[in-house]
Amino acid sequence: MLAHHVIQTGLQQLGKPYVFNASPFQTDSFDCSSFIQYIFRVNGRILPRNSRQQFLIGKPIPFQKIKKGDLLFFTTKSRKHKRGIARIGHVALYLGNGKMLHTYPKGRKVTISPLSPYWRKVWMGAKRIH
Repeated sequence: MLAHHVIQTGLQQLGKPYVFNASPFQTDSFDCSSFIQYIFRVNGRILPRNSRQQFLIGKPIPFQKIKKGDLLFFTTKSRKHKRGIARIGHVALYLGNGKMLHTYPKGRKVTISPLSPYWRKVWMGAKRIH
């Protein structure tokens, strides 16, 4: 049930601009982790501010078992040579059917993207928030 509400809250923000280090708890603009933090908070779950901190909570889920509402974590060009959770630089929300909801510099807005071979290549893990 939480997944459905979180997804609906996120979809209401489609098209909102991406701004790196956007202020938390507002809807004028988002970065990837402030977006995730906002949509979960609206639905009663308090998450940390950045993607590395968000990766530390929830239940780890293998790629083959991801479900709607799971958090997907990825590395980025600037973080791919780091170690441990320092490699994490992006977080998205899984929508099901091979699609994810997120915001990032290339898209410049909250958008739906396919979980393409590119994203699979930079995959770091998934977490389920209860």
